[in-house]
Amino acid sequence: MDSRQLRYFAAIFEQGTLTRAAERERVAVSALSHHLANLEHDLSVPLFVRKPRGMQPTAAGERLYAHAKLILKAMASAEQDVIDAGGEIAGEVSVGMAFSAVKAIGVDLARTVLERYPKVKLSLTESLSGSTLMHLMMSEVELALLYNPPTDPRLKTQAVLDERMVCVGKREIIGDTDDPIRFSELLDLPIIFLRQGVSARAIMNDVALLKKIEARAILQMNSVQAIGGSLLAGLGCTIGTRLFMKEQIESGDLHVRPIVEPELSRTLYVCELTERPPTYALEAVRDVITVLIGEAVRSGRWEATLLINLPPAGHTKA
Repeated sequence: MDSRQLRYFAAIFEQGTLTRAAERERVAVSALSHHLANLEHDLSVPLFVRKPRGMQPTAAGERLYAHAKLILKAMASAEQDVIDAGGEIAGEVSVGMAFSAVKAIGVDLARTVLERYPKVKLSLTESLSGSTLMHLMMSEVELALLYNPPTDPRLKTQAVLDERMVCVGKREIIGDTDDPIRFSELLDLPIIFLRQGVSARAIMNDVALLKKIEARAILQMNSVQAIGGSLLAGLGCTIGTRLFMKEQIESGDLHVRPIVEPELSRTLYVCELTERPPTYALEAVRDVITVLIGEAVRSGRWEATLLINLPPAGHTKA
């Protein structure tokens, strides 16, 4: 198996037909077919089922494609990284961010990368923390900002900030007062919550309390849009941060109350895959992200407590 075989195989997988794959790779269909036949012979398994309308991957083909994506992306990154050594930083960097992180620093990240690293092609993916973690583990993103990731030897993590959670909802549901609400009282409210699993883990650090909330939730959703719309419609309340529905809180459409006895919090981590060495471009983007996080917290735009010493704005590496 060589890189060219893998590249041709990935093209067939992604394009669905030999003809379209050959056009993308700018080779003859016969050459592509020959390389695929050699690859299947070497592996002793069929990778596609030939059908009148195209090529359908077999189970072995699906598995090989998952590896091929990783290998080809790593090879491209390695090549670009060596080329960049000592020169202008360039290359592709894919970043996955939880919704709150995008809201706090997403635009500033895009602007800063465009201004300081014009040859870096930034790809930004917004999703719930559970989905962001999946994107990272599948190498669809190289760097991820997510809450309360599981302990996993494949992950390299750095805790950067803690956020205190609050109860968010209409005043007629959570009470027309700024007084804190006890956790035991919170459980009696109509709670709208994230679905169980890794996404729900992003809400708070205490798993035992999380299970109690999950058991009482009247609705479980994996959509920030749906949860926000449900809050505004008066269907219930949720546990989140002030940043989550910042504009609606400031306009008075929604209200917040601090949660006590106990207080609830969650921790944001910058995560990478342990086995994947960072490129110059990735290191530059990571530096920008950490500086922007520090600036957002210090300015009060992001109500959180920093867990590491972050440099002030303007101190990213050039």
